[in-house]
Amino acid sequence: MRRRAVALLTLVGVVFACSGGGPLNAFAAAKPHETLEARIVEVAERVKPSVVHIEAIAKFNDRRKQVSGSGFIASSEGHVLTNHHVIDNAEKVEVSVPGRKKKYRARIIGSDLQTDVALLRIDTDDALPAAELGSSVDVRVGQWVLAIGNPYGLDGTVSLGIVSAKGRNLEIPELINDFIQTDAMIDRGSSGGPLVDLDGRVVGINSRGQGRGIGFTIPIETALEVMQQLEGGGIERGFLGISVQPLDRDLAEYFGIPDVTGVVVNSVTEASPAERAGLRTGDILHRFDSVAIEAEQDEDLGNFQRRVASVAPGKPVEVEIFRAGERKSFEVVVGAQPNVDAAEVESDLGFHVQEITANLVRGHRLVTDRGAFVFFVASGSLGRGAGLRVGDVIERIDDQPIADLEDFRAAMESMASKERFLLTARRAEDTVFLLIKRDAPTADVENGSAAAP
Repeated sequence: MRRRAVALLTLVGVVFACSGGGPLNAFAAAKPHETLEARIVEVAERVKPSVVHIEAIAKFNDRRKQVSGSGFIASSEGHVLTNHHVIDNAEKVEVSVPGRKKKYRARIIGSDLQTDVALLRIDTDDALPAAELGSSVDVRVGQWVLAIGNPYGLDGTVSLGIVSAKGRNLEIPELINDFIQTDAMIDRGSSGGPLVDLDGRVVGINSRGQGRGIGFTIPIETALEVMQQLEGGGIERGFLGISVQPLDRDLAEYFGIPDVTGVVVNSVTEASPAERAGLRTGDILHRFDSVAIEAEQDEDLGNFQRRVASVAPGKPVEVEIFRAGERKSFEVVVGAQPNVDAAEVESDLGFHVQEITANLVRGHRLVTDRGAFVFFVASGSLGRGAGLRVGDVIERIDDQPIADLEDFRAAMESMASKERFLLTARRAEDTVFLLIKRDAPTADVENGSAAAP
């Protein structure tokens, strides 16, 4: 075992010594273990001043809790990159910069659920120590990297590991990322910190851990693209309006096209770009924008989803399909992706609603895409007392139809002075009528308890 360790360290020294040019030459004459150690120490000391600690007060339903995470300074003007899930639902965000006693109140410039990237801005009187940004394109499986963050509130923690894999699709609903996998430790609280190479350049944003030695990092190119769009006002992605499954070899053979690769169209959304172009359920989508689609497993679908999302809305794209064994071509004008991070509204009656997105329709098997979806009802509230349930879709308030959240807000404002009014809601296949009584004591329908007025 000792011989293997010595051989490994000797190899490290040879690689460093033979790399040529740059800061590695300064370490070429050192002993192998001293070379690696000195490199890690030098990179850690250089990068840690740009790694920040983030504290957010987030509201979940009717409760608030403190969430902590990491981030890094992406520009000397005060831009900070972190994860969407670190600041999701945040009402207040504060950033601590190493070496400075003051906590800075941060503004959320924007956040993107689908890539788990968020952009903050802090204002200071002087320039901040920005991290050096690199590229993940040339990152190789097996190369050493450092993960730097604040796990469990322990500021400036550095862990060493290797890149275990690239292009990982975690099959998490609504995510379109292709993660870098690393065995550098990514624990609770280190989300949002940088993954850096041994030249001290940021190659990704650490996103999540999955057991010991398995962590996932967002490629820095993805983060910078999202950062640019967020600064420009928002995220815009391409949309076809289809759901798909992999075309594995057994299905391809059954369909009589054993040598064809692609995806099987499961559904086509009504009035979507795909439907307008003539695509149907059961089509085999083989090529998109002149590029062959290859997806034999669920984890391969991410490549196709990212390809569609990267197309600018309004661009005409040629798609090639197989239908009943015959090859056909269509031109699809790519649309703009509907919002996937549903907006929410909190009522004064103890329930919260959110907009109905395509993902919400699929996830809850809703029979309508119009109305306001109830996702929280507080115990003992007037909403609970009227019989409102999570999963109901409010379609009318008194005589006012509710198509979206704007209608819901307007209707609720007009009900502010009324002691009683009627909610009409869709519950599965049924329509229910729920009478809101502001003059009644609040009650909990589930346990029969009532609160004194």
